[in-house]
Amino acid sequence: MVIKDDLVVDVAAPTGPMRTYFFHPASEGRYPGVILYSEIFQLTAPIRRFASFIAGHRYLVAVPEVYHELETAGTVLAYDQAGADKGNEDKYAKELSSYDGDAKALIEHMPTMAQCNGRLGTIGICLGGHLAFRTAMNPEISAAACFYATDLHSGSLGKGKNDNSLARAGEIKGELFHIWGRQDPHVPLEGRIKIKARLDEVGANYQWMEVNGAHAFMRDEGYRYDPELEYQCKGLVLSLLHRRLYL
Repeated sequence: MVIKDDLVVDVAAPTGPMRTYFFHPASEGRYPGVILYSEIFQLTAPIRRFASFIAGHRYLVAVPEVYHELETAGTVLAYDQAGADKGNEDKYAKELSSYDGDAKALIEHMPTMAQCNGRLGTIGICLGGHLAFRTAMNPEISAAACFYATDLHSGSLGKGKNDNSLARAGEIKGELFHIWGRQDPHVPLEGRIKIKARLDEVGANYQWMEVNGAHAFMRDEGYRYDPELEYQCKGLVLSLLHRRLYL
C-alpha cells in the first residue's frame, strides 16, 4: 500500500506544542490510529521506516517528539555517545506527568483527524516501550506493543527517577505485548521476572516474548541489528494490531 509521510502537526500538549509526524495510507479512508514512541533519539531514519511499515498495513501512525518541551522542534539525536548522553539527560529531565499529558493529547487529537476511525493502539521502543506501557493505562488504548521497555523494572522514568508504572499496571485493560532481548543489559533477567510477576498479579491480558537479542536489535542501523528477529517481531505486532483494532 502506498503511504503518505508528509503530514506534520504541532499537537497541543499541556507543556506546549508537540511536533508530531503522521504516516498513513495514501488512499482515502479512515484507519485505526497507532501512537509510535521512539527511542531516546526521536524521529531517526529507523523510526521513520518502522512508522512507514505500520502505516502501509492500513494504520494512521503518529510519531511524537518525546522531548518537545526540551529540544527545538525537529531535533533528531545522533546514534552516538553524545546523542545517547543527551537523550538520557532529557529522559530524566522531563516530568512524569508531562509524558502522561502528551499521551492524553494524542489520544484526544487522533480521533478528530480525517484519516482516523477512532480506534487506537500504541507501540514503543526502548524509552518508547515504557511510554507505550503508560499510554496503555488509558481506556481508549486497545493494544500496546512494548519493545524492551527501559526503566520499567526499576521505576526510574522521568524527573526524580521515581515512576509508578508497575504500581498502575492493573489499569491496562487492552491487550499488551512485551518483547525482550535476553542479552539486553538495560533490562536484566531479574527485571524481566519482576515485570512479568506484576502482570500476572494484576491479571493483565498480555503476551510475552524473549529472544536472543541485544538492546536495540530492532534498529536497522548498527551492529546490534538482527533482521530475522525484526521480521518475526513485526509480524507478531501486526497480528496484535489487526486482532484488536480491526476485528
